[in-house]
Amino acid sequence: MKPIWIVDDDQSIRFVLEKALLRENLPTRSFTNQRDVLSALDASNEENSPRVLVSDIRMPGGSGLDLLGKVKEKFPALPVIIMTAYSDLDSAVSAFQGGAFEYLPKPFDVPKAVELIRRAVEESQREEVSEEQLAETPEMLGQAPAMQDVFRAIGRLSQSNVTVMITGESGSGKELVARALHKHSPRANGPFVAINTAAIPKDLLESELFGHERGAFTGAQTMRRGRFEQADGGTLFLDEIGDMPFDLQTRLLRVLSDGHFYRVGGHNAVKTNVRVIAATHQNLEQRVKDGAFREDLFHRLNVIRLRLPALRERREDIPMLVRHFLQQSARQLGVEAKRISEVALTWLGNFAFPGNVRQLENICHWLTVMTPAQLIEAKDLPPEVGATSSAIAQSQTIEHSSQEPLPVAVPVAAAPLVDAPASQSQAGVENWEIGLEADAVALLASGRNDIWSELTRRFEARLILAALAATRGRRIEAAQKLGIGRNTITRKIQELGLE
Repeated sequence: MKPIWIVDDDQSIRFVLEKALLRENLPTRSFTNQRDVLSALDASNEENSPRVLVSDIRMPGGSGLDLLGKVKEKFPALPVIIMTAYSDLDSAVSAFQGGAFEYLPKPFDVPKAVELIRRAVEESQREEVSEEQLAETPEMLGQAPAMQDVFRAIGRLSQSNVTVMITGESGSGKELVARALHKHSPRANGPFVAINTAAIPKDLLESELFGHERGAFTGAQTMRRGRFEQADGGTLFLDEIGDMPFDLQTRLLRVLSDGHFYRVGGHNAVKTNVRVIAATHQNLEQRVKDGAFREDLFHRLNVIRLRLPALRERREDIPMLVRHFLQQSARQLGVEAKRISEVALTWLGNFAFPGNVRQLENICHWLTVMTPAQLIEAKDLPPEVGATSSAIAQSQTIEHSSQEPLPVAVPVAAAPLVDAPASQSQAGVENWEIGLEADAVALLASGRNDIWSELTRRFEARLILAALAATRGRRIEAAQKLGIGRNTITRKIQELGLE
């Protein structure tokens, strides 16, 4: 394993951290000044480069802030923890905003310092995996079974020119699927032309699709080729086909039947060789029953139907998509990519995303611009996601005092950690905060001064026991479900006496 690099001119600090990390099986390498660190970084390779850098803020020969800036230039993804005395908190805030993973006030509690370093190690490992995946990022991402079915369908259609109908909610990525179908088809060298039939006024849509001759209408000063001609030899993607005006549906049907059409105001038939891929978020069968969509056109388009799942149906893909979009936004803005905490990631994973992948992409762009620190926390999430973030924050630090398992506060669209009758689960989500407040009031009235630690301990115990029950005692799987490291859950089990 890569070592933790410790930079401090105080021998006692280095000694304490070295021994504490050694007990946790974390290798270390120590330095007394930034000059030696920078020389070692220049000479390091993949095996002996640091996993995490822990540096004091005040040292001879240069400050930790100077070192932070130089390290981030060469290794932007390396987590850096800045150690500082309480009088240096202003500098620590500057360091945090400058890209530090976290700051560690002196004098520090050794177990808390080790836990912070462990979090940085886990973050570093996740970022490495994320970077490896992003380095080979295809045009579409998804590990969920529903997305794998879509990928398999694209593969089967790769050598076909058959018409495809893509269905799915708005923002779910229908155009990405259409582009993938084109890219992996025999027409890949031809043009890919997309048009949203719902976004163009009815009076202009016919001209957009089929073109017009000079003088066909007021303002038509020159002949114009339509999208069907522009896509000749390639693929034409008709998005939101369910909103196409009824009279234009007849013209579209004729083109699909024999490949011929007339420009607006034209008298000579134009021949085109186009593969049509259509998409809609509407129920076309119902549109046919309502008389708003031609049944013969529906059957002509519905040769192969490809259903794209909503993002809430593929929640396991959200972490991968978040990191991808954060990297993408950072490249577009020319800034360092933000990291995201497990709590914030859990919140995003539980959000319903009515706008699907497009909404997630927009949120990641918003976070890249608006989050002041490099690490995105739950409090940084936009209002539509974080409106009830206080409930999640409480659910991660406190526990109801009753003997029943603690219900977890999640949005309605998310599933509870442990299966329970619907009425019981709903009642728990509604009532656990009330019970928490009552317990807190009672403890405050008793004069105790350890309320935070007591409620936190009880919450963590209940949460770990619930996860272990759900995984039949398998600790690694329980840790994965909880979004923590396996070493963390082992340590917590020991500390809480759950053995």
